[in-house]
Amino acid sequence: MSESRIDFRKAEFLISAPDIAHLNEYLPGDVGVEIAFAGRSNAGKSSALNLLTEQKIARTSKTPGRTQLINVFRLDKHRRLVDLPGYGFAQVPLALKLKWQEALGEYLLKRDCLSGVVVLMDIRHPLKDLDMQMIEWAVQSHIPVLALLTKADKLGQSARMKMVNEVRKKLSHFEDGVKVEPFSSLKGIGKGKVLGILDSWCKPEWLMQQLEADAIAAQVEADKE
Repeated sequence: MSESRIDFRKAEFLISAPDIAHLNEYLPGDVGVEIAFAGRSNAGKSSALNLLTEQKIARTSKTPGRTQLINVFRLDKHRRLVDLPGYGFAQVPLALKLKWQEALGEYLLKRDCLSGVVVLMDIRHPLKDLDMQMIEWAVQSHIPVLALLTKADKLGQSARMKMVNEVRKKLSHFEDGVKVEPFSSLKGIGKGKVLGILDSWCKPEWLMQQLEADAIAAQVEADKE
């Protein structure tokens, strides 16, 4: 069964939750496809989500670390985007930071419908310890990763591609498990490639087979009328 490209502009806010238990209260079970956006608190996650969906769906702030909750956005009844709490930078009390980290870890470890992780990193300061932990965990769990090097407009084209190639080389031992792309929310650099990758993650074989079976069943019922 073929399906047209996912229209990420149709994303709509669904829920904010402090932990995975609250997610399960409001979502229709741990089913479908979820794509998570994770990164340090100054990596530009909200700005990236806003560019990819072409709307101000995620709140941005000049103060890093504003995202303190798990925020879920609905694409359709089968697919969701998830903005995870930022890590590693926010100037907040240690107790609150630890609570964010607990919520982040709980989601990543327990959410079976997680189908891809976008790890956002400032292109000028990539692959910090927490970034590598996130990437390694996802690869070990057989979840594809997009290492997104944000704020790419801060570097000239030559310096930008040099950094992209350096990061690709450092992550090459993960083989096909990790893709690396430059990105700029301000200039739109990399937007098309990122949307293409997200689109492929939204169409796992099992879901496409399910949608095809549903379409056949619906046609059978229609023919009976």
